[in-house]
Amino acid sequence: MTSSDTFDAVVVGGGPAGATAATDLARAGHKVLLLDKAGRIKPCGGAIPPRALRDFDLPESVLCARVTSARMISPAGARVDMPIEGGFVGMVDREHFDEWLRVRAAEAGAERAAGTFTRLDRDDDGTAVVCWQSKQDLDDKGREAPEQRTRARFVIGADGARSQVGKQAVPGADNVPCVYAYHEIIEAPAAGTDLGPNGPWDPNRCDVIYDGRISPDFYGWVFPHGKNASVGMGTFVKGTSLRDATARLRQDCGLTEAKTLRTEGAPIPLKPLKVWDNGRDVVLAGDAAGVVAPASGEGIYYALYGGRLAGEAVAEALKTGDAGALALARKRFMKAHGRVFWILGIMQSFWYKSDPRRERFVSMCRDKDVQNLTWQAYMNKELVRANPLAHVRIFLKDTAHLLGLVKP
Repeated sequence: MTSSDTFDAVVVGGGPAGATAATDLARAGHKVLLLDKAGRIKPCGGAIPPRALRDFDLPESVLCARVTSARMISPAGARVDMPIEGGFVGMVDREHFDEWLRVRAAEAGAERAAGTFTRLDRDDDGTAVVCWQSKQDLDDKGREAPEQRTRARFVIGADGARSQVGKQAVPGADNVPCVYAYHEIIEAPAAGTDLGPNGPWDPNRCDVIYDGRISPDFYGWVFPHGKNASVGMGTFVKGTSLRDATARLRQDCGLTEAKTLRTEGAPIPLKPLKVWDNGRDVVLAGDAAGVVAPASGEGIYYALYGGRLAGEAVAEALKTGDAGALALARKRFMKAHGRVFWILGIMQSFWYKSDPRRERFVSMCRDKDVQNLTWQAYMNKELVRANPLAHVRIFLKDTAHLLGLVKP
């Protein structure tokens, strides 16, 4: 690569969003550079719905576990099991899953580079120049070589919640409220191992802990990853010790003695940005665009989808020469998922506000109508309208809980 090379698109960030955008554009015959930091692993529970496998042509071999139930645990220790009827939640380990996606992008024709984005510059003709530094590049005296410069007709910023591409190019991207998430990857106990109050270890069950001692405004989790497991939590409340909260979570779940393999932390955006592009040649995707679902914290499917939409928007702009096409990424995403994000945001702001409300929320999860509609919506990524009577029943039960007419 030389400074005179001009790519149709430079994708900054090789997570699910960036790798998907790079794959789609390369398959369409465009010249693409995928720039990614080497060795970074995002803290993530790793859940993906079956629809992700279908929509993004993911083989089941990328899964490290198939979860068939979830256990909701309340502040008082009430445990509600939610079996997944006729489906499953796929689990991935981001260390291996993200690299698989990057390899697929390269096989599709994208060029890969390992390095850190430093700034966005412009050549004399106005063409965007992505400046980046490879830690592996040393001069003949062992010093870091000068930053590299890569010309790009379009740039896709998929470089995380506090996107440097976004901060430099997209209005409003420099002020993104975030939850900070932390998790520990541990060696999973053998199936059936007695974990005390939480019962035997089930490698096919996710545990979701709604307890202000673990997280004052979000939740804690224990997600199986085959031989390993992800144990973590998230919060927006400053001053919360993430490590202490996770240690308490592990103790409560009988996992204190499990071997810790690695620890990771990162900011998670709270809601989609109002603007995803600069109207000229930059568009954001994934966490950089804020597409993590409120209440659940789910981000992988939405990152994959957002990356695809960013790739489609860039392809349209390349075809027509109209930079206004970049705005299609956000427009199409919000049309497909904006209502779900709005509902989940309301749910989080109300039910996660205090332990008494969390207690009632977990109690509601005992209801079969709630369970069925929750899993159908999760697995298919759309609001379920097939059973209007179930919606009416849920509304009435929800109202009863809100008014305190039902004991938790």
